[in-house]
Amino acid sequence: MPLLEVNSVSASYADGVEVLHGIDLAVNQGEMVTLIGANGAGKTTTLRAIMGLLRAQGSIKFDGVEILGRETPEIAKLGISMVPEGRGVFPGLSVYDNLRVATTPWIRRGQSAAEDLDRVFELFPILAERRKQLGWSLSGGQQQMLAIGRAIMARPKLMLLDEPSLGLAPNLVEEVFEKLRSINEQGVSILLVEQNAFMALEYSRLAYVIERGTVSKQMSSSALLDDEGIKAAYLGG
Repeated sequence: MPLLEVNSVSASYADGVEVLHGIDLAVNQGEMVTLIGANGAGKTTTLRAIMGLLRAQGSIKFDGVEILGRETPEIAKLGISMVPEGRGVFPGLSVYDNLRVATTPWIRRGQSAAEDLDRVFELFPILAERRKQLGWSLSGGQQQMLAIGRAIMARPKLMLLDEPSLGLAPNLVEEVFEKLRSINEQGVSILLVEQNAFMALEYSRLAYVIERGTVSKQMSSSALLDDEGIKAAYLGG
């Protein structure tokens, strides 16, 4: 049974215009899966529908439990965390407090987040060095690391990432993807939306192509890298 099953999901925003038209996809335990597509194709909307951030119809099951129609905090408690496009760093909070706030879904009296913090600081040593610094004052790459670290602090089984390489220098893009690989190898499944399609396909196992709110292709990432149509549309020829 897949960890995440999205079946015949349609979704719209407050204006009532439907953006997704019967999306189907799945993420198995331990997989890294990529969604690629043009701007406006529905990639971000798919992630937002999974997180309960907009109106949707159909079925979304996580770990065998129907989550469509549930509130976002409840979905987070079940084990899904999201790294939004633009990072969403809380500007008035330090690096440390940005990380701690993500423990809300699970922390209780007597529990400690020390091991979780150690895990994040081992993965991103710069965050340990700057733990007292305000999150907004970090560089773009460091803010992306903070956003990923915050998602880890929620103890997810599945992590959703929306354009993690956006605005980063090329050398930092590869570093971020190496960190994602490490997170995935530690047992966290990943569903990734990424403008850098070549890099995303290099690191993932399975990929879906979304066009105009529907899935047009589903195959292994390696097969998509060899697909001439995909090369022309998304990989610069």
